[in-house]
Amino acid sequence: MDPANLITLDNLSEQLPQWRPDDENHLHAVVDMGSNGIRFSISSLAPPKTRLLMPVYTTRAAISLYDALASSPSGHDFPQATIEAVSSTLARFRQLALMHRVPPANMAILATEAMRRAANAAQMLDAIAAATDGLRVQVLDPPVETLFGAVMGSRSGLVDVRGGALFLDLGGGSVQMTWVDTDGDLYEMDAAAAGESLPYGAARLMRILDEEPDEVQDKEIGKLHGGIRQIYANLGAKFPALQAINNAHERGDEGAVVNVYMCGGGFRGYGSMLMHNDAISPYPLSSTNGYSAPCRFFCQTAEMSRVNEEYDGKIFGLSKRRRRQFPAIVAVIDAFVAAVPNLGRVTFCGGSNRQGVLMMKLPLHIRESNPLDVLSPVSQAERKPFDAALHLLSAALPAGLASSGVPTIFSLGLGPLLVREIWDRAGHGADANSAFALHTSIVRDSESPGLTHLVRAVLGLSACARWACHLCPADARLFQGLRRVADSHHEDASFWAIYVGAVSSILASLFPVMPQDARHLLDTVRFDTHRVPGNKGKRDKIVLKIGVASACAEFVDTEGLADSFESTMSRKETRHTFKVIAQFAALS
Repeated sequence: MDPANLITLDNLSEQLPQWRPDDENHLHAVVDMGSNGIRFSISSLAPPKTRLLMPVYTTRAAISLYDALASSPSGHDFPQATIEAVSSTLARFRQLALMHRVPPANMAILATEAMRRAANAAQMLDAIAAATDGLRVQVLDPPVETLFGAVMGSRSGLVDVRGGALFLDLGGGSVQMTWVDTDGDLYEMDAAAAGESLPYGAARLMRILDEEPDEVQDKEIGKLHGGIRQIYANLGAKFPALQAINNAHERGDEGAVVNVYMCGGGFRGYGSMLMHNDAISPYPLSSTNGYSAPCRFFCQTAEMSRVNEEYDGKIFGLSKRRRRQFPAIVAVIDAFVAAVPNLGRVTFCGGSNRQGVLMMKLPLHIRESNPLDVLSPVSQAERKPFDAALHLLSAALPAGLASSGVPTIFSLGLGPLLVREIWDRAGHGADANSAFALHTSIVRDSESPGLTHLVRAVLGLSACARWACHLCPADARLFQGLRRVADSHHEDASFWAIYVGAVSSILASLFPVMPQDARHLLDTVRFDTHRVPGNKGKRDKIVLKIGVASACAEFVDTEGLADSFESTMSRKETRHTFKVIAQFAALS
């Protein structure tokens, strides 16, 4: 391999042109030549939405470089037909980029395991350069592949990863694993340097399972298990936070669990199978990006394998090729589960090398910014009224809830997004707006960072409750699906999402237009909430006290508002183990 084509951690800064805010054109085209297929995407890094890596165009060529290598007589050379197919495909991708007016300087072609292994890689590189008017293929050293894929590719879709988590990437030719903690300085480089790769991607391992005798299969599976165990042990030795979690688990602390983020086509295929078998049926969201599964469900590999073998119909998100590779995917997951006895939640990510390389082009302050803030920017003129509305909504939650572990609008960073929706679409009816809130939550800003399934569920429930949850039968089913998604993270998550939305409806009734004066908002209404334990088996009560300034109370039917709030919280769709009571009082 020509060193000029190889990107390493040491030469990364030289090989990777950095994004500049004053560039005239912010479109970037990236080709990811993976072992299972070749993916092409165009993204916009235009301010102020740079952090969102806005997708413009994407497509895929079903060319398996791993299969091409494995099926060649030597097992190490790309056949001439594959070289011609790849160079022709990349020439077409270049034309697509030019049609979208992507500057040639912003076009990148990345190659991974298959290109590293090919004995005639130079011939492939020359053919691509000739077909694409000189575009250069950049071959990723394994640590850089870990950086772009397992670390920053996954990280691109998340708000942060404080406290640390394992990150894994399963491609066609290899599997990578590392530890990521966004609290640390240069955490991404530490994670990439510490990460390790094993040559057991879904395509390669499936070929072993299909073609090798039992004794060879057993030997390779043993090497896979041993390799994953060793990588996990090495990561524990390098990262004190991970070792501390493991030590606490060994002392009997059941809460000492290791959370996991998985990316790559192989793992996303397993995520699709989990969604197909999820107890929430039909599952209300389509993409595996942001889907999260608890350990006990994630580890049911035998059941997932049975369904893959016996289910005759189409499983959404799983191609025929991925289903054929499913035994290999399960083998990797079984090895991983055996190595990590204190597994927590597993979240599937949509990122890849394409998102990872774009993230690494960005300056640190943009790369580490909160994407949810970019989704709902608050201007300087709006800041004080927004903060006042958030203060009131937060005050409507009982003391201690923030530290209880219940995911809420506030703990998830969704406050500005909800406030934006309180006074939006006021010209439409409650029925239309309730439906709009639910459906928007599952389709809005697809692929946008930070919008996990939990986030979409909580935001959708709150926005729907803002309009009193007026639901037709079909939307009632979607509503219940989102409730179950939220409650799969905490049994009270959906209740508090609906509760905050119902409280926001009170604000909208008191203020038909969002006040521009924060003081007017704070001086007119106050919320105070406390929880009253139920007696003799009765439900606990959540009592919301609403203080309204006398000048405003003269023009508002406070008794009707209280009834409307309680009605929203007692509907068949919203009913919970809590009983909700609203009490109005005059502010002095």
